Amino acid sequence: MTDLAHHPTLLVALVLLAGTATAAGIAVYIWPGLVGTENRLSALRRVLAWSAAGAALAAALILGWRTTIVAFALISFISLREFLTLAPTRREDRLVVLFVYGSVLISYWSIWIDNYHYFLVIVPIYIFVATAVLMALVGRPDGFLATAGIMQWGAIICVYNLGHAAFLIRTPEAETPQAGAAGLVFFLVVAAQFSDLAQAVLDRLIGRHLVSARISHTNTWEGFAAGALATCVAFVAAAPWFSPLAFWPAVFVGAGFPLWAAAGRLTVSAVKRDLGVANSSRLIPGGGGALDRVASLTFAAPWYFHMHAIFALEKF
Repeated sequence: MTDLAHHPTLLVALVLLAGTATAAGIAVYIWPGLVGTENRLSALRRVLAWSAAGAALAAALILGWRTTIVAFALISFISLREFLTLAPTRREDRLVVLFVYGSVLISYWSIWIDNYHYFLVIVPIYIFVATAVLMALVGRPDGFLATAGIMQWGAIICVYNLGHAAFLIRTPEAETPQAGAAGLVFFLVVAAQFSDLAQAVLDRLIGRHLVSARISHTNTWEGFAAGALATCVAFVAAAPWFSPLAFWPAVFVGAGFPLWAAAGRLTVSAVKRDLGVANSSRLIPGGGGALDRVASLTFAAPWYFHMHAIFALEKF
């Protein structure tokens, strides 16, 4: 269990997060003009859903590394399920689909036993190869490449990439005196959500030119640039409280973070456009599915993880 007494920064951050969620709910409830009367119920549901997700994350981090790993494994599984449910697969590949679901257990088991080298190769190499071999054994060549790509791509973004966020919880406390390993994970998740929110708000306020009209009707170059700047400044300002990064490495990581987050959002949007859906599911009232909510993390988590490994963490 995370000792909050030794990490008051994390405790304060969790309290502020709870206070922000409460204030947002109250504001939407008593000030209908904030979101428009017709959007009021949807906004309230979204705030409640975000509050529940934040409470679940806080509970997992407080309860310790085991609960955090299980929580992220569940997020990976739900995201992968949404992806494979929407994506076209062949009837003959049902057992292969089941095997791809098994990659969640295999990958997160490597995090559980704290085997970094195993984690690095199991999905991008061995699950990748095994999926293709199993599909070849099915004996149906038509649609082979497209279906194999769908399964392998889903395992990479939903399991392997998100797994980087979970592996941070295995960082030794001695290397994260600021807020502990839990603070490192908390900082990543909050930074990703801040990036999402900043770009969404600034797209509406100053957005003029769409990044890709056929992919997203809301993402604009102006919102992206201003959101990236806001995220970078916020990241660098908060880094001394949660991360062992020195100032200039924090600037470098903070500058790249919103770029990778935006790339994740845009890529997942492209996937949904290809599949003809607006959201990956209706899991979160007013907020789509799990994959919609972790889209930025799918690309930003590996960047955050590996930059910390290069600049600050000896374990990795």
